[in-house]
Amino acid sequence: MSHPHPELGSPPPLPQGGLRIIALGGLGEIGRNMAVFEYDGRLLIVDCGVLFPDPEQPGVDLILPDFDYIRDRLDDVEAVVLTHAHEDHIGAVPYLLRERRDIPLVGSRLTLAFIEAKLTEHRIQPVKHQVVEGERHTFGPFDLEFFAVNHSIPDAVAVAIRTPAGIVLHTGDFRMDQLPSDGRLTDLGGFARLGTEGVDLLMSDSTNAEVPGFVTSEREIGPVIDEVIRTSAKRVIVASFASHVHRVQQVMDAAARHGRKVALIGRSMVRNMGVARDLGYLHVPPDLIVDGREIEGWPPEDVVLICTGSQGEPMAALSRMANRDHPIRVADGDTVLLASSLVPGNETAVNKVINGLTRWGARVVHKGNAKVHVSGHAAAGELLYVLNLVRPSNFMPVHGEWRHLRAHAKLAALTGVPDENIVIAEDGVVVDLVDGQAKITGAVQAGYVYVDGSSVGEITDVSLKDRRILGDEGFVSVVVVVDSTTGKVTAGPEIHARGSGIDPTAFEDIIPQIEKALQDRAADGVVDMQQIRQVVRRTVGRWVSDTYRRRPMIIPVVVEV
Repeated sequence: MSHPHPELGSPPPLPQGGLRIIALGGLGEIGRNMAVFEYDGRLLIVDCGVLFPDPEQPGVDLILPDFDYIRDRLDDVEAVVLTHAHEDHIGAVPYLLRERRDIPLVGSRLTLAFIEAKLTEHRIQPVKHQVVEGERHTFGPFDLEFFAVNHSIPDAVAVAIRTPAGIVLHTGDFRMDQLPSDGRLTDLGGFARLGTEGVDLLMSDSTNAEVPGFVTSEREIGPVIDEVIRTSAKRVIVASFASHVHRVQQVMDAAARHGRKVALIGRSMVRNMGVARDLGYLHVPPDLIVDGREIEGWPPEDVVLICTGSQGEPMAALSRMANRDHPIRVADGDTVLLASSLVPGNETAVNKVINGLTRWGARVVHKGNAKVHVSGHAAAGELLYVLNLVRPSNFMPVHGEWRHLRAHAKLAALTGVPDENIVIAEDGVVVDLVDGQAKITGAVQAGYVYVDGSSVGEITDVSLKDRRILGDEGFVSVVVVVDSTTGKVTAGPEIHARGSGIDPTAFEDIIPQIEKALQDRAADGVVDMQQIRQVVRRTVGRWVSDTYRRRPMIIPVVVEV
């Protein structure tokens, strides 16, 4: 079983006739999915998504894949294949197209419609190439065949990539719901046919590789949602992903049955559901929708709100309601339905929102206390089924944290894939498929690129560390005026603190120590301002640590006269 090594160097040139695969995101994490395929000097990208920040990344809005590996080769990119329209697969497309606007986007009808609506906000008109399952299309040396897969959003596809190096099947995100609400089954017959032809490398969704059995059918959720709406005495607020068309349809159908109006809350929710309705993927009963700005004037027992924020995102509608920072005021007797599963890493944020909503008197219904969501990802039984259908020569688990990737690799080994043909990679690791054998050959840069407001890539890990220190420990600033010739103190030191929890009068104890330390340096002939700042920082930092066991940010300000 091949695995990455921390000392991997740059990969050698790709052998003639070989296929190179590099994940720039999506391996070892849930999100930021992006895989680059290279053959004969040409590139194909599958998905280009974002990762949402966690509490350790304060102020960050989105995390992008690092485009550095392809930045100088954007003219070699034949196309970007988008397997479906979830943000972790399409969210970074606008940032990629800023660097080359005419890269063809390849995807199904709904996927392209969602990304086009998003790109409109970025003032980008994309080059689109719409595909349907069962079709084959060629982009440069890449012969692509598309297969229907069932997922928690309509129109998802898997893609088979044919080159002279062999056939790669990339499943995208999928599950094997045998009674899907839209009637669109995962094309197991197509997978089996491809397996008979011979799949040299299977790249398969690993998110639920640790979950035994098969995922519950989507249809089992409808009656539970119906019961929640029927039995709620006052207002019902449903939080869901802004792209979960199936779930929104179930909520709308239940609301209509019980005589309630529906308001969509949140820009992305309104935008995506408008697109889905216009294309016929969402069927809205007549006179069901009311304007979210007018909903507060309706009797609470007559309305259902559908909003974003099921993952505890701080700026989403539900989080703002929990913090009393939204025009819609959650009240005693309201019911809040979290109609989604938890993305790993979001547990703390979601629990905080649940507690906030409960504080205002809401009853919160979630996956932990009711069957209100099923996963969009195949469980271990389904993954085994696909492995046995496809019978790949080589296997590479994708889309998952380390535990998911390793669990999926073990499933592949159980179905007979040789250990030496199972490749567990992480972001930036280079995998070459040469002469029917997949193996790791090196690594490239594939770090996080942070979006903070309008800045992209300007925030670094050092910046985030400073933000965490400021948020956790506060700061202490020390202003001192020194003679630029002698280095002697002429005024100060003056100390100010914010968020440190230290009584301002306590700093009187440290002022003599700062003065003495600076006098000693001046006596030694030290007049360099950087060295003087370091003396102040070390002196104050040592005193705060010894006295209070705290480590605030120390900001020395030295003024020369």
